Amino acid sequence: MTQAIAAFDRHFAACPLVAILRGITPAESIAIGHALVEAGITLIEVPLNSPSPYRSIAMLAEALGDRALVGAGTVLSPVQVTRVAEAGGTLIVSPNSDPAVIEATVSAGMVSLPGYFTATEAFAALAAGAHGLKLFPANAAGPAMLKGQKAVLPPDVPLLAVGGIAPADVGTWRSAGADGFGLGSNLYNSGKTATDVARDAALFVSAIKDKA
Repeated sequence: MTQAIAAFDRHFAACPLVAILRGITPAESIAIGHALVEAGITLIEVPLNSPSPYRSIAMLAEALGDRALVGAGTVLSPVQVTRVAEAGGTLIVSPNSDPAVIEATVSAGMVSLPGYFTATEAFAALAAGAHGLKLFPANAAGPAMLKGQKAVLPPDVPLLAVGGIAPADVGTWRSAGADGFGLGSNLYNSGKTATDVARDAALFVSAIKDKA
């Protein structure tokens, strides 16, 4: 087990929420990062279709240190995996299950959380070495689909629901078998203040603790 995977396991056990900071800029990244960590969310991804994403990843990784695990989302190629690693990121999240991206992530000692929709994609991702799976878009699948897939997927693989999750939805998804969640626009969108992010992060953390 690499240091990054051990850190992911520790952070995920403490709070199984991944903050998706799509659209964040380097100038606001530190304030948002601190707001998330203080609320209890310590898994953070900066999607690569954000402005200057590698700079934001580097700044967050340096500022937060071992208080959080920082990485990238919307990672679509092995080259991008390398650039995230060079920026200090250790978490690689994708919207799809690309074996080349997963294998590059594993080879680099980083954490691989690819997106999937079907059981075929899920098992292909696991065969390539994925450390966890994200059902995406979850709001197009529904809790019943996740529950059916959970019955056949390895029980020790973290399964996250990602896409359209609000605090009020957490209980239903947890009952269906979701181990954690990726939080996008219901937590952060471009230009949202750190104060507002802290408020909404606290709502999600409270919801996940209530349904633990």
